[in-house]
Amino acid sequence: MVWLILGLAIFLGVHSVRISAPEFRDRMIAQRGENAWKGFYSLIAFLGLGLIIWGFSIARYEGPIIYTPPTWMSHVTLLLMLFSFILLAASSLPASRIKVAAKHPMLLSVKLWALAHLMANGDLASLLLFGSFLIWAIVDRISEKGRVVAGEGVPAIKPPVRNDIIVIVVGLLAYVLFVWKLHEWLIGVAPITS
Repeated sequence: MVWLILGLAIFLGVHSVRISAPEFRDRMIAQRGENAWKGFYSLIAFLGLGLIIWGFSIARYEGPIIYTPPTWMSHVTLLLMLFSFILLAASSLPASRIKVAAKHPMLLSVKLWALAHLMANGDLASLLLFGSFLIWAIVDRISEKGRVVAGEGVPAIKPPVRNDIIVIVVGLLAYVLFVWKLHEWLIGVAPITS
């Protein structure tokens, strides 16, 4: 459990610099340049992600079960994950109406992902992993709202509908691939059991 907690602290910590220490981030960019900051940031984030993956793969088998979700909850999880994948696609593709409406689709995707997995998993390792990401995404979204009020936001635009179609198709394809094979291959657990 220690490696999982350390990984979460590193990964979510570096992703929280803009929330908790924006002046540090700005100072580092001013002193060393944006590319150096991004390189350092990415290195620390990958270290934390590696520790999360390794720590979770160990901890999920040794931690206690806190609650046992009902079987039907897996169907709710699958539905929430569909929307999570669409929002994730919206965050990475050209501007769409979905992206504009969600305001910060990546954070909303993370919140849905974490909530969905909390509904389907009752072991302590899952509670730590998904609960931490859910709390972080909520705090980051609140911080994001503050930055928009302070003038850092992007004005709302009306992107073409074709961008929404692209977002939905890409999100659906990624979702189908994950449900079909990738989740079991990458995580070791099939999302749909026979």
